[in-house]
Amino acid sequence: EVQLVESGGGLVQPGGSLRLSCAASGFTFSSSAMSWVRQAPGKELEWVGDINSRGSSTYYANSVKGRFTISRDNAKNTLYLQLNSLKTEDTAMYYCRKDSVRGQGTQVTVSS
Repeated sequence: EVQLVESGGGLVQPGGSLRLSCAASGFTFSSSAMSWVRQAPGKELEWVGDINSRGSSTYYANSVKGRFTISRDNAKNTLYLQLNSLKTEDTAMYYCRKDSVRGQGTQVTVSS
């Protein structure tokens, strides 16, 4: 059974940074492309970015390009999302995703 557990969210001021983690189990993590998605209150789910299985290629939504970085540690079965230069509009629940499976999410709130 695929299990994904996100952590690292919190309250941060505009311009601040956070690093989210996603602990994966129940599948061969090192062979799996992974994604981050987010959902703001009252809005649809938004794709944030992808990373390939080796971590050699990443792809980002225009809204986060240049500010967010996806990485992974296959030895630790962990996916990361580094969030820099945060804006109020980045406030959302953030999820890691493998195919159609998401974790429970971690809340990021950007507010002064």
